[in-house]
Amino acid sequence: MDAAALWQRYQDWLYYHEGLGLYVDVSRMRFDDAFVATMQPKFEQAFKDMAALEGGAIANPDENRMVGHYWLRDPDLAPTPALKQEISEALDQLEAFASKIHAGELRPPQATKFTDILSIGIGGSALGPEFVAAALAPVAPPLAIHFFDNTDPDGFDHVFAQLGDRLNSTLVVVITKSGGTPETRNGMIEAKKAFADKGLDFARQAVAITMPDSKMDQLARSEGWLATFPMFDWVGGRTSELSAVGLLDAVLQGIDIRSMLAGAKEMDAATRAPQLKTNPAALLALAWYFAGNGKGEKDMVVLPYKDSLLLFSRYLQQLVMESLGKETDLDGKTVYQGIAVYGNKGSTDQHAYVQQLREGVPNFFLTFIEVLKDRDSSSAEVEPGVTAGDYLSGLLQGTRQALYENQRDSITVTLPEVTPRHIGALIALYERAVGFYGFLVNINAYHQPGVEAGKKAAAAILDLQTKVVDALKQEGTALSLTALAETVGAPDQAETIYKIVRHLSANQRGVLLEGNSGDLSSVKARLE
Repeated sequence: MDAAALWQRYQDWLYYHEGLGLYVDVSRMRFDDAFVATMQPKFEQAFKDMAALEGGAIANPDENRMVGHYWLRDPDLAPTPALKQEISEALDQLEAFASKIHAGELRPPQATKFTDILSIGIGGSALGPEFVAAALAPVAPPLAIHFFDNTDPDGFDHVFAQLGDRLNSTLVVVITKSGGTPETRNGMIEAKKAFADKGLDFARQAVAITMPDSKMDQLARSEGWLATFPMFDWVGGRTSELSAVGLLDAVLQGIDIRSMLAGAKEMDAATRAPQLKTNPAALLALAWYFAGNGKGEKDMVVLPYKDSLLLFSRYLQQLVMESLGKETDLDGKTVYQGIAVYGNKGSTDQHAYVQQLREGVPNFFLTFIEVLKDRDSSSAEVEPGVTAGDYLSGLLQGTRQALYENQRDSITVTLPEVTPRHIGALIALYERAVGFYGFLVNINAYHQPGVEAGKKAAAAILDLQTKVVDALKQEGTALSLTALAETVGAPDQAETIYKIVRHLSANQRGVLLEGNSGDLSSVKARLE
């Protein structure tokens, strides 16, 4: 396609939202008019399905659950007056709580004011808050934020070291829908121990974000925690950033959460347009479908050209892959759907993997995230008439052009600047695109049975660990891996048992390994 034809295609397919100053450019995806025509009936149905979803249709028949994260930024759309009131009251409550924290009206027992936040969660309860903190937190926030987003003991210790003697002025926010998520529970227990070791009253510095009357809610109320804020059963973890899950952390850091919600509301409204070319989320879904032939045959590489958006690709990994990675469709047919997402930031990663993107395996399409505003102040010239920001823009445009010339397709999403309003809009844009794509390929984008399968498998391994330790206690002598497996009634689990005892041995947990680990048939396990 020559330059004149490309320019015309750019004009034909460029979406612009005047209120937000946001652009979506799918012109460098090589779909043609015939492809668009075949997709029109699918989109007509997807628009109807999305409208039904927002109206309160049951999206998860297996859980009898609605999906309503859209109502969080526009409570007037909630299907019942009671839901509208719940949403509005929860937002008012967390803002009032944050105001009291900032003013020192709520203070820790052994300090004059809270200085730090320890946010404990995993998955959507961590990725969203982490992304927003990196993107929007001021240089000197009212409270600095730290995260437990794993169950790694070294990770806990690293955060405790960062907090140092400020543990006595740290507000702990525990985020879990049910209270049964092991990683979050583990982080809470570690935090409780650290507080106890320093003679601090954990409950006087702790807040829970959880479902009303969940295990966590009951625990927090029985122990007299500072506050509890609700999670709603109609909000999934990966779409929870604009609920209390993300908003409490954000407002405590001094981020304008009302602007985030307003930006998301504006984008939601834009993505209700029932025409493909005037709906930015539908345009993204069209491009994703084309790139992967409706089967996820190509990966989505996400490159934000802004340091503050570094974590956007990590946030999108969960939103896209957990939503779309499904074995069966809504009719029960095995389909193995999904789109793999990876990325980091430009132009850093032009020096890492753009070489392969341009000349290697063509198994991807790229999404550039462009920000027009370089900084608040003026920039130095690094060359006559050229700033560092000019270079950043030039590298994005040059990479886009070089990839297209070598038959690599790309999408470009452009924001005027990084503000709470625009981050809210960006979150909503991709939430909606995921929803549309799910309807196009006939899968349930709002449940995650594979995640639950992994949790069950992990629980089975920990149960086996208990049996192994009990068996070693009863035998009182060294056992080979095969004999140990027979003793615990798991003769086909020798490999798993070896890994269990190896881990216990490495951490001085009372189990020793004898023999040569290069020859596992000689290895025996015993108690110290």
